[in-house]
Amino acid sequence: MAHPVRAGRLWRAGAGYATGMTAIEPWHRALADLLSLSHRLPPDQLPVAVNDALRPLGAAVTVYLVDAEQRDLRPLPERGRPTPDPLPIDSSLAGRAFTQVEVHAGQGPPPRLWVPVVDGTDRLGLLEVFPPAGTDLADEGVRDGCRLVSGMVGHLVTSKGTHGDTLHRTRRSRPMGVSAELLWQLLPPLTFAAWDTTVSALLEPCYEVGGDAFDYAVDGGVVALAILDGVGHGLPAVLTTSVALAALRAARRTGSDLPGLVRAVDAAIAAQWRDARFVTAVLAEFDTDTGLLRYVNAGHPPPVLLRRGRAVQALDGGRRLPLGLPDDRVDVAETRLEPGDRLLLHTDGVTEARDPAGEMFGLPRLADLAERHIGSGLPAPEILRRLSHAVVGHQAGPHQDDATLMLLEWSAAAAARTQP
Repeated sequence: MAHPVRAGRLWRAGAGYATGMTAIEPWHRALADLLSLSHRLPPDQLPVAVNDALRPLGAAVTVYLVDAEQRDLRPLPERGRPTPDPLPIDSSLAGRAFTQVEVHAGQGPPPRLWVPVVDGTDRLGLLEVFPPAGTDLADEGVRDGCRLVSGMVGHLVTSKGTHGDTLHRTRRSRPMGVSAELLWQLLPPLTFAAWDTTVSALLEPCYEVGGDAFDYAVDGGVVALAILDGVGHGLPAVLTTSVALAALRAARRTGSDLPGLVRAVDAAIAAQWRDARFVTAVLAEFDTDTGLLRYVNAGHPPPVLLRRGRAVQALDGGRRLPLGLPDDRVDVAETRLEPGDRLLLHTDGVTEARDPAGEMFGLPRLADLAERHIGSGLPAPEILRRLSHAVVGHQAGPHQDDATLMLLEWSAAAAARTQP
């Protein structure tokens, strides 16, 4: 797909030519001002900087970030302004803008626009934009300008997160456990999309995790995927998984193939522990040019292939023992995907989650819900959010185990839905 800038005018993929440059020139100036302010900006001053940049336009904003459990949108506090209440994602207009990754207008009073904040395509929250009185909220020039600013806010939320704790505190409804604090620092963004491919993942419980993790990398048209589940619970399990994840990345970044990745993780775990620790995993490579999927399954639940919105097959090839246990076999399985296909990966904490009567969530229930949400045309991260919350609701109590979901979509239309 060609780069989405044509003839010096702003182009939004799938939407055609947007308003000409002159119509959004004030927003360009605001964007430049915000970029200039950002270089020496403390994280807790982000809302102030955004409002300073938009003041010449007569606009004001409130910045909301999604909480770790993805149930509420929580406002970033701004000195000198009252802090609004959190907004529920499942029962508010703001939540609809977040879940659909689309701009929505609220008639007020006062009138406002709810604009998704993403870093690339990773959903982070919303801007509540109050434009000048009399502004046409349907004006695409205004909406495009808001998208420009919200995109910069998304980049700043991500880049400034390592410089202070305000952004992290805002996204938490309760304290983070030590194991979770460690693991979240190691994971990639929850969602990445290229022109025709989307990778999204979600992990529960978010405040007290065990040994689940996920990883991905996109290079040269090849998507590397990994979903892992370290034996045990709490910090010991996270430490085991962290070693596996580091070994996997180190080997992948030196150009190792799938058998090489398996052997690297085996060696790293065996070198650190003598107590038969292990990590179950699916390691995969997907070639977006040919549709070829190659994978190894190390004692993990098989991925589910969805075609034309229906679950059609569990990919049960490429079997070997969990990573870290002695097993010289590394059989790489292969299958060919079709454009529009999806691959759903999960840990056993999803299908083995039990309700108070002891009934497991189960693979048929997971597949059925996935089909329904795909059929609704939801973006990949929203499909996973709803699946994850269904697992939590099924348990109706504390998690018995981590529950991680990962979704690969090979569809340009699906990828476009992850961008405002």
